Amino acid sequence: MSKSTESAAADRVELDDLLEEVGHFGPFQLWQCSLLLLPVIFTAFSNLCYVFTAGDLHYRCLVPECETASGSTPYSPEWLRAAVPFGGKPEHPAKCDRYQVIPASADEFVCDESRFNRSAIERCTEFVYADPTERTILNDFHLTCEENLWKVTLVGTVHSIGQFVSLALSGIISDRFGRRWTLLLCVGVGAVLAIIRSFAGNYPTFITLELVEAMFGSTSYTTAFILSLELVEPRLRVIVKSVILVAYALAEAVLGLLAMTFRDWRTLTIVLFVPGVLSIPLLYTTVESVRWLLTKDRQSDVVNILQRVAKANGRPPLPNSTLDEFYLQQKAKLEAEQSEGGGKKSFFQLVRETCKHRRLLLRIANCAFCWFTNAMVYYGLTLNSVTLAGDKYSNFIFITLAEIPPSLAINFILNRFGRRKTQCGSLILSGVFCLLALTALKDITWLNVSLFLMSKMAISLSFSTLYIYTAEIFPTNLRQSFISFCSMVGRFGSMLAPQMPLLQALWAPLPMVLFGTVAVLSGVLILEFPETTGVTLPNTLEEAIELHSRRKRSSEEAEKGSYSSPG
Repeated sequence: MSKSTESAAADRVELDDLLEEVGHFGPFQLWQCSLLLLPVIFTAFSNLCYVFTAGDLHYRCLVPECETASGSTPYSPEWLRAAVPFGGKPEHPAKCDRYQVIPASADEFVCDESRFNRSAIERCTEFVYADPTERTILNDFHLTCEENLWKVTLVGTVHSIGQFVSLALSGIISDRFGRRWTLLLCVGVGAVLAIIRSFAGNYPTFITLELVEAMFGSTSYTTAFILSLELVEPRLRVIVKSVILVAYALAEAVLGLLAMTFRDWRTLTIVLFVPGVLSIPLLYTTVESVRWLLTKDRQSDVVNILQRVAKANGRPPLPNSTLDEFYLQQKAKLEAEQSEGGGKKSFFQLVRETCKHRRLLLRIANCAFCWFTNAMVYYGLTLNSVTLAGDKYSNFIFITLAEIPPSLAINFILNRFGRRKTQCGSLILSGVFCLLALTALKDITWLNVSLFLMSKMAISLSFSTLYIYTAEIFPTNLRQSFISFCSMVGRFGSMLAPQMPLLQALWAPLPMVLFGTVAVLSGVLILEFPETTGVTLPNTLEEAIELHSRRKRSSEEAEKGSYSSPG
């Protein structure tokens, strides 16, 4: 056999070639990718369930001289303005204050202005709720009034802290035990913890379970995303990413519909997370990542999976001779990598070299700020949607559905306008729409909601672009580490977003001012990034620094490099 023939034979037993033989995308991959949408849906439930379980409510003081503490008590009787002061919004009475009652005999008392001292205000401990059927931890755990507001807003921040921890946790578990077992563990444990949380009898128990559940439930998305990408060929990865983004947005909308139907937070939690437990047998049928199995020297498991794929896709089984050569080749490759490992630079050596380059350090800081901005504005707008005028459930559903158009259009937009213009433009547009919502337009309900929708669409496009852009501006040997660092900084933005009601108590427009100015600032700073559309991915620090002058690659190279999982 000639050298060229031997080389061709060796090429035929590469993993990508075997995947092509068994079918790049057939019934097997379609079924597997469909199953992996389940963890994406459960992650959406986990990440935003607290919007309704720890949601604020409309309530006012009970006036025992005029009414009784019963579910039939009207929320807005005719005499209410005589007995209770009204706050900043004319339609909403003060939640915890009432006017002092002027003593009178029981048979003479009438609920009108003459019976209340409007210059003397007192606090109350009993309340009447606008919707007596709606129950959150606020009325279950008696977290009413301004002094307890921080306990309600803390729930979202604690959940984000759990997500922060899950970034490190998922990496350790996934590298040690594999993607599939990580997925099963996180979906199962996260769902069970959420169901247990629905039986919490007090606030400390609830907040503890909120933290622990987020550490597991928030991990499923990343694991399912990686497994899905590793199942399909590079040219289909953008489509898979778009489908996952759309599924996540639809799951958020379903959450709003279920919250509208099940007004008790305990019932809602059970309805959301029992399917997670029931899905474990289905998820058990998913296969492990063949690429992860190869790194663990488990070629026999890879072969078994490939034969399953071939059978499901109606392809002939792979020849034993080809599989034997593939096994030997992978074995030799692992041994070669291990023997060459001693000459490679360590992670800390690479980081020290990075610190010597001012341009790269500024790029890392800029990227981290961009992640912070995207997370804060994205989650801040989602949480603020329930405070808009009108029905909070409908507003939440519309705001989440606004993520779908940019998710579907991202591939066309990125190829048409490039990474830098898309990232810059989407951030600035989101910020401008937030600031416009503070003008006189806010008094027109449909216009105010429309501005929210457009701002959410813009920040969703920005967030989707950021995942791709970040992977393209850092060198291969540090790409995963820098992406993880920027993503972790972004979590501080999602931790800050739930605290917006506290800022709103200081000055009502403050949250939207913050969202708008930070988004516009980050959009302007993005102009310092190099354009990476059609540019070869950098492999070294020097290549990353010189990205501004790198040559463009072919469309095939661009497609593979841009959307492959960060290496």
